[in-house]
Amino acid sequence: MKAVRVSTPGGLEALHVADVPEPVPAAGELTLEVRAASVNHLDIWVRRGLPVAKYPIILGADAAGIIRETGRRALLSPTLSCGTCEFCASGEKPLCVKYVILGEHRDGSQAERICVPAENLIPIPDTLSFEEAAAAPLVYLTAWRMLITRGRLAPSEDVLIWSAGAGVGVACLQLARLAGARVVATASTDEKCARLKELGADFVLNHAREDVPRRIRELTSKRGMDVVVDYIGKDTWGKSIQCVRRGGRIVTCGATSGHDPAEDLRQIFFRQIEILGCTMGNNKELLDALRPIFEGRIKPVIDRVLPLTEVAEAHRRLEARGVCGKIILRP
Repeated sequence: MKAVRVSTPGGLEALHVADVPEPVPAAGELTLEVRAASVNHLDIWVRRGLPVAKYPIILGADAAGIIRETGRRALLSPTLSCGTCEFCASGEKPLCVKYVILGEHRDGSQAERICVPAENLIPIPDTLSFEEAAAAPLVYLTAWRMLITRGRLAPSEDVLIWSAGAGVGVACLQLARLAGARVVATASTDEKCARLKELGADFVLNHAREDVPRRIRELTSKRGMDVVVDYIGKDTWGKSIQCVRRGGRIVTCGATSGHDPAEDLRQIFFRQIEILGCTMGNNKELLDALRPIFEGRIKPVIDRVLPLTEVAEAHRRLEARGVCGKIILRP
């Protein structure tokens, strides 16, 4: 079968659509015939090289398709864990030391077929396309845990989302609006800003030319934001600290511009700011995040659909920050 595989980390040249052996389901596993698989920034990190990844590896955490053994339509839950440690027993699966993300720790979904535990396949309604279903799991799970579980976002609160055109950013925008929050979103181009406004952002700032902390002070009468979503890291971290209110929360799930920002710790302890780290989520959070999608209250945003053979173009667009929503690959 065909699959997107990285044998040795590197640039775009490291991506290969290769012929690989057919997967064989182990005990308790089912086979998903993949009809659509999405691309995440995680794929870029794995392609460039992560110490936890085992190469060669098939990329991809998200997918939707048909279960070969049952004929049912389903999407793929992107994570596995040991199921027995104190964190799994308490429902805090993401803290498990054996937490596995598909496409990072084991072969992923950007292939014609994938075998996973039966509990990782979630039935999808007929009203949801395979492309929409594949766009949902990783980003909406992450957004739900960041905003709802860890961020404790409440109705009428103010939330700032940096680079909200990214897959996780769009999911955060939609979930924040659903929660009744006021959303300030940023983007780097006027086109993305216009799209974010269409998606429901109350205010949109072009962070390429606007002083975001100053504009936040204006919009909040100098109070600051209740919650700031920052997965950019080095380029925005200091500004996030300036934008959050006293006693507010900054939630982070990534560091696409760098993991080592300069930081004035005095700002954190004097102003009693909470810094909340987050990676993915647990099974209940995934089902909670999917419910409004299955019910039609949220529609996953798809930037474009490409054939599997054009995976390099998908990475190129993501690295250039030229995407609003998710890129979907079709095997």
